[in-house]
Amino acid sequence: MLNPFAQAGFILSCARLDQLPADALPEIAFAGRSNAGKSSALNLICGQKQLARVSKTPGRTQLINLFGVPGGRFADLPGYGYAAVPEQVRRDWGKLIGSYMDERQNLVGTVLIMDIRHPLGDHDRQMLAWADHRGLRVHVLLTKADKLGFGAAKATLLKVQKDVGTSATVQLFSSETRAGLPEAQKQLRDWLGIDETATFAKVGGGLGDALS
Repeated sequence: MLNPFAQAGFILSCARLDQLPADALPEIAFAGRSNAGKSSALNLICGQKQLARVSKTPGRTQLINLFGVPGGRFADLPGYGYAAVPEQVRRDWGKLIGSYMDERQNLVGTVLIMDIRHPLGDHDRQMLAWADHRGLRVHVLLTKADKLGFGAAKATLLKVQKDVGTSATVQLFSSETRAGLPEAQKQLRDWLGIDETATFAKVGGGLGDALS
């Protein structure tokens, strides 16, 4: 099966909501802690090694990065909860993420990235509350599932599923072993209404570099 997200292309980075495109294209946000493997998961889903920058220093992404995909856009949100980031920067990130989650009308769903070894932190629960307030769909990727044995990973999956109830769907995922990749891609195709048999051209690019 062709991966429609292999044609994803960078559109722009922004620090304010008024810098986002003023159209009706649906957007899916990728959110999570700075060290939860969000960029790696996004790259694997799109079949591209360098689409989203993977930094050895968590907390580097301070902007909303938009990527064009068939039928809409992926919005890579700034990672949250990294203690080494200055307090003022963390507050600014929180305002940006909160404004996007509360106000962005294009937003149709959120992929919430959680390290399977440290799921459902305070910021993760805040993201779930934001999404629930707006009636948005949430799909949780429990990343780095390869770091646990099968039994421990399954037990964590069941615990998180019980905790979030009907507010989100949850799955195991590993960027190292590619476990859970087809399931994650199917969820995103369904949200964007992408026909599995369709062919795709390159999407995105040419709208500018990082903005301030």
